[in-house]
Amino acid sequence: MIMLLQINPRSSFSLKYHPLQHAGSVKTFQTRVKHINGLANKSESKKCSVRCSSESSFLLTNGHSEDLVINRNHKPLSKSTVALAAQDGYSSESELASTSFMQVLNKKCDAFYRLTRPYSCVSIIAALLSVSLLPLQSPADFTPKLIIEAFKCMVPAIMMNNYANAINQLADVHIDKVNKPHLPLACGDFSMGEGLAITIASPLMAVAMGIMLRSPPLVIGFIIWCIVGGAYSIDLPPLLRWKGNPLMAAVTIISMNGLLLLFPFFIHFQKIVLGNPVAFTKPVLFTAAYMVIWNAAIAFVKDIPDVEGDKAFGLRTLPIILGKEKVFSIAVKMMLMAYGGAVLVGAFSPSVLCKLVTMIGHSALAFVLWRQAKTIDLFDNKSVQSFYLFIWKLYYVEFLFVHFLR
Repeated sequence: MIMLLQINPRSSFSLKYHPLQHAGSVKTFQTRVKHINGLANKSESKKCSVRCSSESSFLLTNGHSEDLVINRNHKPLSKSTVALAAQDGYSSESELASTSFMQVLNKKCDAFYRLTRPYSCVSIIAALLSVSLLPLQSPADFTPKLIIEAFKCMVPAIMMNNYANAINQLADVHIDKVNKPHLPLACGDFSMGEGLAITIASPLMAVAMGIMLRSPPLVIGFIIWCIVGGAYSIDLPPLLRWKGNPLMAAVTIISMNGLLLLFPFFIHFQKIVLGNPVAFTKPVLFTAAYMVIWNAAIAFVKDIPDVEGDKAFGLRTLPIILGKEKVFSIAVKMMLMAYGGAVLVGAFSPSVLCKLVTMIGHSALAFVLWRQAKTIDLFDNKSVQSFYLFIWKLYYVEFLFVHFLR
């Protein structure tokens, strides 16, 4: 087996050899470098040879007495030394390409994670699991088919959520560089072309899945979702860019995070999956009212940390018009009112269990909300963002309690 030599044209060289190379083999080369692995070589152009003296070592000679014996018995490289070895040419090109590919893949996955805003995806999963149970009239209706259909519906719903987030960040990339520089389009982790591809592909796949599920309610719901999401973000006056109008911004959040997750999917499960006629029960109507109030409050709180950037780009959000303190107070009172309505509805429930769970549960949640609201610093964006994520968690919990409103 021939010994391989790598000559660095600047200042050093490294040796690569096959472990089965037989003892006594000699490889001669000529180098003009002044240093060999950090050792001075006074000759500008000398012939040097490498002689394998045994199975475990080789001898490096330069024609003088200062020969160098290098032992080939070494310890395995640890992970910490791989990067250094790669810099000196010891890693193969395939290993480097593999490492580079994994780094890019991890970076893109992290960027996609931030683009989708996972808290809203959790909301969709919780909502659909809850909505799939609302049409049930008896325990016999709870079948594996219903569970499978619920998971099938989650995929296009999450795609529509990705569409809404992607088109919003695509349209607001200049604002997000001020308000939310960590978002992937604002910080450059996704290119505008990649953002546009996600924006176009997501609703097309969602509508296609609605057609595959043979569900007109879902197809119509996804189309409306697409129109509302585009109208909220696209800057095309005077009809579009609802984000700049406090009323239309609230309507958008209520529609996409609430009503479009309720009625199309409820009708799908009740009529398409279970084969029952459409009938809106008390839990469904309460869920609709709760979603309207809660998502309006979410829309108000959402704009509080964005005041500086929105003001700089001419948006007229409610916190800019009324002030952060007043808008925050309105939002908290709206959420407390929603809990008060739930307690009132539960008080008239014919079931003692439903009455106790509804009244005690919502009273406890209202107290936790009130206590948390007292700790918020409205001029600290991290504090406001923490509260914003907290009210999303309360929103998830309500999808459990709504089933006790019988």
